[in-house]
Amino acid sequence: MEVIIRKDAASAINLTAEILADAITAKPDLVLGLATGRTMENLYDNLVERHKNEGLDFSLCKSFNLDEYIGLSGDNENSYRYYMNHFLFNRVNIDLRNTHLPDGATEDLDGEGERYEQAIADAGGVDIQLLGIGRTGHIGFNEPLSSLMSRTRQKALAPVTIEQNSPLFDNPEDMPKRAFTMGVGTILDSGKVIMLVTGKEKAEILAKAVEGPVTAMISATALQLHPNTVVICDEEAAELLTEKDYYKWIFDNEPEWEKYRNLK
Repeated sequence: MEVIIRKDAASAINLTAEILADAITAKPDLVLGLATGRTMENLYDNLVERHKNEGLDFSLCKSFNLDEYIGLSGDNENSYRYYMNHFLFNRVNIDLRNTHLPDGATEDLDGEGERYEQAIADAGGVDIQLLGIGRTGHIGFNEPLSSLMSRTRQKALAPVTIEQNSPLFDNPEDMPKRAFTMGVGTILDSGKVIMLVTGKEKAEILAKAVEGPVTAMISATALQLHPNTVVICDEEAAELLTEKDYYKWIFDNEPEWEKYRNLK
């Protein structure tokens, strides 16, 4: 795991977008694992601007999102399919047939996870998985006590997650209490992981995820086991990290980060 600390959220988002844009340019048929959330909205805006102004080409890319609410169809404004279409897919030249989310409206709740896993396998696996982190330390909707070997499945949402997400619904009581999510093991199968974390409110959980023990109580700690994970955060989110000086030294000195050091 590598940790890159940027001065503010805008800088962290811009670095993440630059890395993703470079990866898409190097491999036009990249398979992307995508996430949702407030921070991701700004990241997707950045990528859309690169598409419009720099010709960033998504035409051959495929994507698989982490999760979807059970009981919501793709045309529901609170579904993650609707979110992805609105913030990214309909604004770039990606083929919608190559964009994948679990089917929240399916009646086959047990079979949907297996279907999604097979679709990922058929695409050759996820090349780069983008992540945020929830207040419980979850990645995707892998709530506390999720197995670190888990696969895509239906999952009950924790009360903290419901409290955090329900205000996004016009009627908070309408928020589903279950969702489909990629498993921790599914996420760990990706070729590279980028976890983007911003804001002071994430400082405590980020420190536990990056520097604490690996535990099923905090699914993000499993990323310590992944051979190619990069955590990109701002100063506020990094506030409680104990090895900040070392992380900054790595970014300032390792050759792989040379081209990114002068980014704003």
